[in-house]
Amino acid sequence: MKAGVIAVQGDVSEHADAVRRAAASHGVDADVVEIRDAGVVPECDVLLLPGGESTTISRLLCDEGIDEEIRDHVAADKPLLATCAGLIVASRDAKDDRVATLDVLDVSVDRNAFGRQADSFEAPLDVAGLDDPFPAVFIRAPVIDEVGADVEVLASWDDDPVAVQQGSIIATSFHPELTPDSRIHDLAFFRQEHAAGGDGDEADDGAEVEA
Repeated sequence: MKAGVIAVQGDVSEHADAVRRAAASHGVDADVVEIRDAGVVPECDVLLLPGGESTTISRLLCDEGIDEEIRDHVAADKPLLATCAGLIVASRDAKDDRVATLDVLDVSVDRNAFGRQADSFEAPLDVAGLDDPFPAVFIRAPVIDEVGADVEVLASWDDDPVAVQQGSIIATSFHPELTPDSRIHDLAFFRQEHAAGGDGDEADDGAEVEA
């Protein structure tokens, strides 16, 4: 499996480690590449769009021509995991003209709804598809304040959606890569196994790593 991490900004190495762990739990060798230029995305089976600063990320994706390649990746029904600022960039509406969104995820977001860096927190989060709560890390996190008809809410915090799925996309307000628990990456990239109910051993492995 070739996994591409959009590396214009954000927690690149942490996402790379997480997707390798998730792949290994399925006996799959993940070839992880960091993407800063056009021409690499079309070679990838799965993509990760990390957090960072959404205005900067969206500008660099456009400048480098990576934005259209991500849209094509999603149109081909290939998996994409977008986290925190990545969620904002993937959305249809960031409510900020400085963010040129990819418009691949039918949600609108309230940027930095959880406050400043000092307001960061970690919380056990019930996520659809996972047997046990996930240790979600919220850092200047956005809130999803509107979801389209084809969007499934996977998790909420204080009644606000913080994890969603639409087709081949899973997006989170939090940073799953900042914990040793790779179950969100597993859910994003091995969803067929989850849907078939054959992921029990893998999910248990993720829980053991978390401890």
